Amino acid sequence: MKVLIVKASALGDVVHALPVLSCLRRARRDITVHWLVEAPWAPLVENHPGVSRVHRLHTGLWRRASSLPAAWKAFGHLVARLRRERYDMALDLQGNCKSGLFTLLCGAPLRYGFDAKAVREWPNLLATNRRVSLGPQDHHITDRSLKISSTAFPQGLSQTICAKETEGDALLSVSDSASLAKVENFLRDAGWASRKRVLIHPGTTWPTKEWSMEQWRELARGLAEDPGTGVVATWGDEGEREAAERILAPLGSGGRLWPRGTLAELLALFQRMHVVVAGDTGPLHMAAAAGTPTVSFYRATDGKRNGPRGSRHIVLQSPLSCSPCLLRQCPRDMACRRSVTVAEVLQAARRLLRARPEAAAPLPRTSPKSRPHDL
Repeated sequence: MKVLIVKASALGDVVHALPVLSCLRRARRDITVHWLVEAPWAPLVENHPGVSRVHRLHTGLWRRASSLPAAWKAFGHLVARLRRERYDMALDLQGNCKSGLFTLLCGAPLRYGFDAKAVREWPNLLATNRRVSLGPQDHHITDRSLKISSTAFPQGLSQTICAKETEGDALLSVSDSASLAKVENFLRDAGWASRKRVLIHPGTTWPTKEWSMEQWRELARGLAEDPGTGVVATWGDEGEREAAERILAPLGSGGRLWPRGTLAELLALFQRMHVVVAGDTGPLHMAAAAGTPTVSFYRATDGKRNGPRGSRHIVLQSPLSCSPCLLRQCPRDMACRRSVTVAEVLQAARRLLRARPEAAAPLPRTSPKSRPHDL
């Protein structure tokens, strides 16, 4: 049985879908799983014990191709590779137009996806011939993916068991010596080997997921004032880097800016943190998948749908009656930012710090079926 998973993006969504692999491995011994994913996020699933092959999407390059024929040629080569695999089944875990296009063109006779009420973009319905409905119990984004996999393979463990077995566990791990060495050198240069370490990631893709600069600076200052605590800031682009520098500036030796590197290096950094604090953003979900405790806040989006699950994660939702609104721009943006206070985030981070005396790379669990994926 050869199965193609179509979950192309984004970073957090790909991480949320990783528990599906555990279900598929338990469902059939003879299963072979391939994954179609955007190239930047391919390292999350490459070399995963549950994935035999990864197909990289380069839609960004296709859009920037020097000519339309060149873009069509690259697109055609990918479709040809997919069709040569002769998949028995495709699982579209995304539910939009792009994922539907490749689900249809891969040529699998069985193509599972969401039904009309759950699909993100209605043209996706044209690509699937097995449509899965969602119930109230499928609210979390991981449960949405697990519902499709458990419907396609009912002989495996139930969706609920699959979700429980991965809740709060380390789904990702790093053993790459170069990545680990970079992190250890970073911590040694800062003199933080014996410090409590809190990582903050201020950047997000939506303005309505953000916190204000003043809130981040107040949080960083409060964390750094705790004896023996250091604050690391990560960033995704130049704007976020400049913001992170301004947040850390008042901390002196109590703050350190992480130099942007590979996904493996970032994951290794997460593993060496005691707590990670962020909004609803991909690095936050990656940190949770590394087994690191997190504090996350949600404004426009729903923490009950997107937030990390398990006792080691604290999810804070804006108390405004209009939250979550799913708006990228909102006239109540400033009030919404202030509705999640620095005091409650700081209190949550300190609570997790007290509960985690040491931070080290999470060890694989004894069962090979549930071991973390080595990035």
